Parts: sequence; C-alpha cells; structure tokens
Amino acid sequence: MNLIIGLLLTLLGQIVIWFQTNGQFVWESFRKNPFLLAVSFGTIVSYLFILGTKYLALHFDGLIWPVRFIGFGLGMIVFSICTWYFLGEGITPKTLVSLILAFVLVSIQIFWK
Repeated sequence: MNLIIGLLLTLLGQIVIWFQTNGQFVWESFRKNPFLLAVSFGTIVSYLFILGTKYLALHFDGLIWPVRFIGFGLGMIVFSICTWYFLGEGITPKTLVSLILAFVLVSIQIFWK
C-alpha cells in the first residue's frame, strides 16, 4: 500500500509542477503571475513530494535511491505527456527512446527485488 500511495503522491507532484513551471506557455494568467504561482504551487508541490518520498522510502525499507529514480522517471513521463497534450510538441524518436528508458527505470525500481 505504501508503494501505491507513494507513486500517486509523486505522480501528482510531477503533474502540479509541470503546470507551475510550464503553465506560462499555456495561459496568460500564469505568465503574468509567476510569484503567486511560486508561492501557492510551491507549497503544494513540496508537500506532495515530501509525503511521496516518505511512503516510497517506507516501501523500500528506508532506501532513498529507488525513490529518486522513480521520481525522475515519473517526471520524464509526466513532462512528455503534458507537453504533448498542452503544447502540441510531438514525440520525436529521441524523446521516445528517453521515455522507454524512463519506463524501464521506474519498472526496475518497482519490480526488481
């Protein structure tokens, strides 16, 4: 259960941070209010990542390396999906290979015991 909770919190954190940093390219209001976004979203993102790290570390018996790799891999996956969907940037062969590697990285951490 710690794994599922940790993954969901980290995934949600990655989604929120994508909007915080890249929403300026989608919405005028985000572009005009960077300080407000930093203050409001920053607290939420930090809290999600702190809790996500806690639950993932509990699942991995206190180990932090798997947590870092999972966070990085999920970040790559979320970034590519959101950037494609909201900004219309296509998935190039280089990006596709990177995404496959991100899936492999996350899978290794989750399934390799």
